[in-house]
Amino acid sequence: MKILKKGINAWCFPDGFEIEYCIKITKEAGFDGIELNMEEANPTRKDIRLSLSSTEEDIVKIKRMSEKYGLELPSISTSLCWKYQLSSGDNAVRMQGMALVRKMIDAARILGADTVLVVPGKVDEKNSYEDTYNRSLQALKELAPYAESNKVCIGVENVWNKFLLSPLEMRCYIEDIGSPYVRSYFDVGNVLSFSYPEYWIETLGGLIKKVHVKDFKTETGNITGFTGLLEGDVEWDRVVDALGRISYDSYVTAELSPYKLFPEVLIKQTSMAMDAILRR
Repeated sequence: MKILKKGINAWCFPDGFEIEYCIKITKEAGFDGIELNMEEANPTRKDIRLSLSSTEEDIVKIKRMSEKYGLELPSISTSLCWKYQLSSGDNAVRMQGMALVRKMIDAARILGADTVLVVPGKVDEKNSYEDTYNRSLQALKELAPYAESNKVCIGVENVWNKFLLSPLEMRCYIEDIGSPYVRSYFDVGNVLSFSYPEYWIETLGGLIKKVHVKDFKTETGNITGFTGLLEGDVEWDRVVDALGRISYDSYVTAELSPYKLFPEVLIKQTSMAMDAILRR
């Protein structure tokens, strides 16, 4: 079993924490890297953030921060794909979604990250399953050459969006796009309410570019069931064994909600839990 890299998403810190402090605490807790998040432009914020209005100079400053502490920046996530959906029936919204992904790719290239996380779309009362599939597929096909030219992979995440609900469908979707720069960003906790993460790993195999981890209590069965690592029902030994069988050797990144009090404690606890899970 290869030693997997251990990462944490910046969402594990409260919103008011500055990036450099998050990087510092992440390094001190023993992580290999931190996943930053692309935010909406906010002119009232005076600290450096990774946002739609970030200049190249801003992004370089963030990179220098990570280099100062010897911490990698392997990937970029965002919540903005929910707002600017690649599957929207509104062409203007789809164009905004594509611009968002390009901005993330640009930032990733400067930071030295090799992956951007993308939520492909959402099925709802206004957007049918077939329309969501076709619109998002076309958008990602158009974005793939840009990702390839920048050597940054688009990682399609499985989320609670009533879409791509099986590993076979996710595999076919990615294969239909037909680019080595569009792959799966597999979230272990997101499938536990209706499936088994180890089977997703087995089916997706080499299509998995990055992995997110969180735990989930199946008895709860709704969004409040998400919980800290080792506090839920994920069979971590089966997950890690499955990753070993597909020779996965990149980042496993924790994505959890921050504590209201003493948020640094979550970072330390998560590091310890991941060491146990990853057999480090």
